[in-house]
Amino acid sequence: MSPSNLLVFFVNGKKVVEKNADPEEMLVSYLRRRMGLTGTKSSCGSGGCGACTVMLSRYEPLDNTILHYAVNACLQPIVTLHGVAVVTVEGIGSTKTKLHPVQERIALAHGSQCGFCTPGMVMSVYTLLRNKPRPSMEDIRQALTGNLCRCTGYRPIIDGFRAFCIDQSSQCCQNGAATGGCCVENGMAQCSLQADMDPSQHLIFPPHLMGQITVPGPQMLKGEHHDVIIYAGRISELRTLTWTNTGVSVGAACTLSQLKEEMERVVTEEPEEKTRGFTALLNTLNTLASTQIRNMATVGGNIISANPKYDLSSILAALRCTLNVASTDGLRTLPLNEEFYVDFGKTVMRSDEVLMSVHIPYTTAWEFVWSFRQAQRRELSFSYVNSGMVVRIREDTDEVEHLNIYYGGTGATLLRATSTCHTLQGRRWGEELLAEGCGLLQLDVRVSPAVHGGRAEYRQTLVLCFFYKLYLHVLLQLTDRNVSVNRVPPEFLSALTPFKNEVPHGHHTYQVVPDSQSSSDPVGRPSMHQAALQQATGEACYYDDLPQVKGELFVVMVTSTRAHAKISAIDQSEALLMPGVVDFLSAADVPGSNRRLWFSDTEELFAEEEVVCVGQIIGAVVAESREQARRAAQSVRVTYSDLLPVFYTIEEAISHQSFFEPQRTLQRGDVDTAFLTAQHVLEGQMYMGGQEHFYMETQGLIAVPGENGEMDVFVASQHAAFTQELVAGALGVSSNKVTCHVKRLGGGFGGKVMKIASLSAITAVAAAKAGRAVRCCLQRGEDMLITSGRHPFLGKYKVGYNDDGTIVAADMTYYSNGGCTLDESSFIMEKALLHMDNGYKIPNLRGHGVVCRTHLPSYTAFRGFGGPQGAAIIESAVHEVAARCGLPAEKVREVNMYSEEVSYTHHRQLFSPRGMQRCWAECLQKAAYQHRLESIQEFNRANRWRKRGICAMPLKFGVGFSKGFYNQGAALVNVFKDGSVLLAHGGTEMGQGINTKAIQIASRVLKVPMSIISIKETCTGTIPNATPSAASFGTDSVGMAVKDACEKMMRRLEPVMKKHPECTWTQWIIEAYYQKISLSATGFFMGPPTSVDWEKGEGEAYYYFTFGACCSEVEIDCLTGDHKNIRTDIVMDVGKSINPALDVGQIEGGFVQGLGLYTIEELQFSPEGVLRTRGPSQYKVPALCDVPPQFNVHLLADAENPYAVYMSKGIGEPPVSFGCTVFFAIKQAISAARRDAGVEETFVLNSPATAERIRMACEDQFTHMASSMKPSSCCTPWSINV
Repeated sequence: MSPSNLLVFFVNGKKVVEKNADPEEMLVSYLRRRMGLTGTKSSCGSGGCGACTVMLSRYEPLDNTILHYAVNACLQPIVTLHGVAVVTVEGIGSTKTKLHPVQERIALAHGSQCGFCTPGMVMSVYTLLRNKPRPSMEDIRQALTGNLCRCTGYRPIIDGFRAFCIDQSSQCCQNGAATGGCCVENGMAQCSLQADMDPSQHLIFPPHLMGQITVPGPQMLKGEHHDVIIYAGRISELRTLTWTNTGVSVGAACTLSQLKEEMERVVTEEPEEKTRGFTALLNTLNTLASTQIRNMATVGGNIISANPKYDLSSILAALRCTLNVASTDGLRTLPLNEEFYVDFGKTVMRSDEVLMSVHIPYTTAWEFVWSFRQAQRRELSFSYVNSGMVVRIREDTDEVEHLNIYYGGTGATLLRATSTCHTLQGRRWGEELLAEGCGLLQLDVRVSPAVHGGRAEYRQTLVLCFFYKLYLHVLLQLTDRNVSVNRVPPEFLSALTPFKNEVPHGHHTYQVVPDSQSSSDPVGRPSMHQAALQQATGEACYYDDLPQVKGELFVVMVTSTRAHAKISAIDQSEALLMPGVVDFLSAADVPGSNRRLWFSDTEELFAEEEVVCVGQIIGAVVAESREQARRAAQSVRVTYSDLLPVFYTIEEAISHQSFFEPQRTLQRGDVDTAFLTAQHVLEGQMYMGGQEHFYMETQGLIAVPGENGEMDVFVASQHAAFTQELVAGALGVSSNKVTCHVKRLGGGFGGKVMKIASLSAITAVAAAKAGRAVRCCLQRGEDMLITSGRHPFLGKYKVGYNDDGTIVAADMTYYSNGGCTLDESSFIMEKALLHMDNGYKIPNLRGHGVVCRTHLPSYTAFRGFGGPQGAAIIESAVHEVAARCGLPAEKVREVNMYSEEVSYTHHRQLFSPRGMQRCWAECLQKAAYQHRLESIQEFNRANRWRKRGICAMPLKFGVGFSKGFYNQGAALVNVFKDGSVLLAHGGTEMGQGINTKAIQIASRVLKVPMSIISIKETCTGTIPNATPSAASFGTDSVGMAVKDACEKMMRRLEPVMKKHPECTWTQWIIEAYYQKISLSATGFFMGPPTSVDWEKGEGEAYYYFTFGACCSEVEIDCLTGDHKNIRTDIVMDVGKSINPALDVGQIEGGFVQGLGLYTIEELQFSPEGVLRTRGPSQYKVPALCDVPPQFNVHLLADAENPYAVYMSKGIGEPPVSFGCTVFFAIKQAISAARRDAGVEETFVLNSPATAERIRMACEDQFTHMASSMKPSSCCTPWSINV
């Protein structure tokens, strides 16, 4: 084979030569499966999460330089890597050799919890440091914009990298003490923010790649043969930027990062009047995609894609750019305007033409340029609407000489407001022009109700508001030049400045251990996560990182495309003929039971006769590879006969009386009589949308058959015992034949309890039938479709209250959308009812809970388990009472809070609210609540189009399972003759640090260093019948069991220790072995007998309560609906923390997850019940830009909890509810905007408070104009509120 047919690149300094490389193979799969470099994680497959970030380096002959840039390996075809050096997380350091400082710092700063995102974070910052050894904090923030984390809340990640910066504000991590001391005080070898980077650790760019690079020859692409494939990224003529006296010509293959860097340079070097267009373009580029994607995406690709959501086209068209295209006929120039785009994804370019470059002209002295965009999230998000606007004013006048306005996102193509632009030429820039322009735009730009993505009325509003912002911008410029008699009112000026994304920082305090505590006792100290270093180096192993078993197969599910239908036929014949396909499985292939009874509801592994939702599993294809299995699954043909009724929403279920049983009711006092005595009564409701778990590691497992019907299952499950039970049932064997192994989870949040058990059973059936190991690994879209998430809730309430804000009666009805099967919906509704009082003593309180049965995938457990929904709806009622009374919301909360030392919940459980009261008072004081409230009121008076809000709320959250039999834990401690200790327990490590805390507990009891204690895995063969890691109860149950086992061991060793006090631990162990003392001990914890008698409406539902308080401040843009989280302060009663660093991390991560629940995370279903949001491109979890710049967490001092291990408290779930402080702060800000607009301040705001909901709630002249364009009643909505 000639050299031109070889693909040559380097990975971590090792030369790789590929013959006939597959052009469809992405770098992430090549690294993981072909090279065994599993540190690069596969999570979303679409470049939207950053888990697969690697660094590429290539020689640039034009500049004689070596370029280093971060990319998403899931988007990088290996055939584009010719002549490139790839560096993965394994290539920069390891625990076996030497850690790189980037790896070390993210670990020491507690920036790794589940660890699945950590290698990507490491590689993003490593690449930045290769290019800029002393970056600013803004550089680091931008480097991490493309990296998502679902666990930490981002703050510790940023803190870990702070020391690399030239502008670091502190030389200390503040991880040490309540006074903000250093982590060195607590036994760290060095402060996590004080280590120098060693340049010798950088891999040297291979000299072999400095020479001439040739392109590989003919290949297959997407199944079609092409004689030549050209990767345009290597054609130098297409990558150059050429400056002329009229502007710049940008090569079509220039990356967006190259363009951004060049724009940043030129706007600082050239006169402002010439570069206004470049500044507007730069504003767009700063929020367009992520660093990784900008490093890969090209200017030409962005234009030719002809997607109106891509923001560049609108500003380039407004600047009247021209395109240079080439073909065999020669060169020609095309204007980039509305005529260039003929339809979605189509341009006027011929199929034989190639885009060579785009020319961007300079601007003139009286030309003004702005670009606008609004998206679900300010960064790493497609825009709803984007716009480029250019106004040329006749010199020394305020008369419009030329106007060019383009919009993207308002239809299938880029749209120019032609009539508006022509009509306004010659007009003077003033209020008459504004009014006329808005009227013209209503006719010029009509957003169809059928627009892709929906939100037509909101988009129509943005069209008008962007024009209004343009009007203010130009008016300000003309005023500064003294050519306009009009002035921008000072209260309008804030509308002109977009929100700035900032680097989050915070201060956290906790109680240090007493001086009397031994320095070798780790309990109460902020110890690093036990696996943090392995996670930072990519050495930590997750289920899909396990090496392929010989003969291993892969299984892919075939799911229903109908919401309610009878299965008429399944035709798998085409699939079985495809290369690599081994088998097709359906209900008939299950040797044991395909059906199981879950309380009164029947659930199936494979749908047998009828499907009841889109995404229900009908069959499974087993093949030699993932790709073969997926292609074959798509070819399975299922014939349906549609059934009626079919419905998806809570309202429809109520109409059809479609409910799961049992329905639950709790009541305290005489509610109906109390309403008669209340001074006022209000009625309202609040809808809360669902939430996707979006754990970074998707669900999956490996099933390995053994002898005599045995099956080993390596699975990502929070409840290994339940998975074992379902697998055994499906195989028709006893449970002792099935062993489930759980090393760790890349996030769980409740989503890896139920659905993973069914997936495991199906995969095990495939393995048993084939007699070979079978791997299942859901892609992100499959995972979101099949597994579902948090329940949508509709809360209706009637509240009786007095003038002072005292609530005397409340009647609450909760409806949840349970989906098509019961799952854990009844338990979740029970928890919502048990938390409907939150921290308030309402003397007469009634709650009724109903789970609706609909034709959606069944909703399941999610962190908080109904608590966030229950708390948010009572908080909504309290908020409304405060608004009706004209009282500050915190005063109404205070007057209604539990206050007596001896208090009873509405389900008659005794508790003391002292911890909650202390948290509340301390939170208000630390947050400077009263001072900031006054400042917010002043800000709102001074600003019309920006408003701020603040909200503080208390929290009472029950810990443990209300089903008492779940409150148990087991552990096993084995001590080996060399003194090393191996722990095992029934909990699952998923980032919360349960293993770390277990080791700390064992270290204290055994009086040995943590370094000699290890935990290998969770295994049903070691700890049988374990309860799920859930309900914030893991450390309580496991910790007590570990303590019990270790105390048993110490009692056995006590005689040996007393007899030989001079010996070491290892010597004692050897002596005990000689004396035939068992060095293996079991531990067990039998928790409290919690239960609720639902007939009587009373019971000890929880082991104890975790208390807290939170205060959040936000600012909203009333014209666009965008909002910025400004500051959050949390005070939490966690008892005596076993590990303050882990607890602070859980609080921060839980809050940010709650922030997503209540503000930006929006699931969309089509009117046919199909989930539309199936990946990070459509579904947005909080990114770094969403975290409050000031984010403070304080653990309540001098707090104790006599019920749990070492007086600690569970903390995993409670902080999620604090996200609603952001929601109600937003609502307060909206009220201020409505007050200015003269509209009623009482209004309904549903959750999440998306940009659309915020903007449309801020009613004004623009929303009224948009709403006047009512859609036809026959239009099918894009999505429905389920």
